[in-house]
Formats: sequence, structure tokens, C-alpha cells
Amino acid sequence: MTRQRTSSNDLVQQLSLFSAELPSAPPISEPEAIPVTPFSLLSVARVWFRQHLIDAARPANTVESYTYDLVVMEQRITDKAVKDITETDIALYLAEASSKVTRKRRLTSAKAFFAWLNNDLKVLKADPTASFAPHPLEHHLPNVLTANEQVALMRAAMDDEAWSAPAILLMMRLGLGRTELLALRRDHIDRTTTAGAEVMIAYDSPGKRGKQRTLVADAEFANSYAQYLEEKNPADLLFPFGPQAVNGMVDRVAGNAGIKRKITPQLLRHTAAVAMARDDTEVNSLLHKLGLVNDARNRETVRLYIAAAEDEA
Repeated sequence: MTRQRTSSNDLVQQLSLFSAELPSAPPISEPEAIPVTPFSLLSVARVWFRQHLIDAARPANTVESYTYDLVVMEQRITDKAVKDITETDIALYLAEASSKVTRKRRLTSAKAFFAWLNNDLKVLKADPTASFAPHPLEHHLPNVLTANEQVALMRAAMDDEAWSAPAILLMMRLGLGRTELLALRRDHIDRTTTAGAEVMIAYDSPGKRGKQRTLVADAEFANSYAQYLEEKNPADLLFPFGPQAVNGMVDRVAGNAGIKRKITPQLLRHTAAVAMARDDTEVNSLLHKLGLVNDARNRETVRLYIAAAEDEA
């Protein structure tokens, strides 16, 4: 038996928050019957989302919990078009939660709602909940190498394997991640510049093209890189090693340098990032130099680098 189709405005009037009676709406298997667009109000979209949950045979308590949380969201951020809901709106909605449990439940509801809009209906291109974790992360200033530790590390690197010094400089001065380091090819390094060398970080994946960048290295790197080429002369891939080889090299060099604490490739990257933040406090610029996606979490990370640089001053 085919259910009578009812307009979305009628549904908004019919829906009682905890009503046990199902609203009369088309089955969710007929997406063309769902009048949800980027311009649909939250109050309208949440009615159809509720019907989607019902048609998917989700437990009744889940349906009502999600519905209740979306009503709370609507009350907090006002009834706006779904395309206009921002990360700031989500942050305000979560900030008013009375406990971590409530915050987690609200975020779960919001993520399910926007996943439906983005992935199932494909009416949105962005998810304002994407950068939020179930619990707020505790942020600490990044751990970095001191100036003396950097000098000691480079002295030990020069006495280690041929690739150690240029690899450490790329991480400690230019902020390359381990994956980026191992993806470098010989033609990614341009030694014809007067400053020292230009290092191009390239990505084949179209989705990561935004992380591509060109960084300027100093004469210290240019010299260590020249020595490496003279000794090893790689044909294409600059450092033909695996991730664990990088970890082991950094650990070995740090031990030979007499540094007692644990030194990792990530700590070297943090050291570079804080050094960059001493000269550049513009968040978007630092995001680009570090190859970070411009989202809320990465912006907060960059602000921590800036705070650590200011703390050293």
C-alpha cells in the first residue's frame, strides 16, 4: 500500500518530538521524494532525517534521541538553512552541554545528521562537524628541541650515515613529516637558488594537491645534501627507506648526540613549526608552510606553535 505523500511544511506541523505515531511521508528509498536542498531549514531537514531513521528501522530511542538533540541545536543556533550551519554553530551547540556524556551524544546526533545530508542525499559539500572529536582535546604546548640540542644533533648526524644530516634538516628546519620525507625525489630539490636550495613537496593525489608547497632551505642543508649526492647518488627516490628506518636513524643520532630524552620525527617537525612561528604569526601562512589542511583542529595546532614561540621570547 502506498503511503500518501505530504509536504515538508505539513510534516513540520505534524511532528511531535516524542510522538509514537509515524508521520505520513514517502519511503526514504525514494530520494527524489525528499524535498531537502542546501536551502532547506534545519527544522524541515530534521523532520526528513527522522523519517530516514524510521525507514532504516533504527531503534525508537535512537530516533527520539537524535530528534531531541537536533531540536536543541535548532533552538541554540536558530532555524537556518542547512548550508549556512558552520563550525562555530556546532561549537556553540556543543559548548552548552552539561556534561561530557551529553556533549558526546549531541555530537553523535549532529554527525549522523550531516553524514545523511552529505553522503546519502549529497546536498552539502562540507560537514561542519568534521573537526570535532567526542571529547575536547587537552592542548599542551608542543615539545621541541633546545638550541643546544639542535647543534648536538646535527654534529652527531654529520658523523652518521650519509642520509642522516639532510633528512634531519628537512624535518627539523623545514617541518617535513616522515611520509613527505620518504616521498621526496631528486628532481624535487633545486640547488640553483642563491639561498641554498628549494624543496618542492609534491602530491600525486588530487585530494592532497592543497598540501603541495615549495620551501626554501639554507646553505647548511645544501651542503649536507651535496655530500649525500656525492656519496650515494640516488637516481630518483631520495631516501629509499621505510618509516621505521627513519625512526631508528633519529633515535640513533639522538643517542650519539648525548640527548637523554626520546627524540622522534614528529618532535623534529614541532621544532621546525615553532621556529617558523617566531617569524610568521599568520595562521593561514603557517598552515601552508606545514602542509596542513585549513580546519579547526589544525588552526588550533598552529596557534599552539605560535604560543610556544611567544613563550620562548
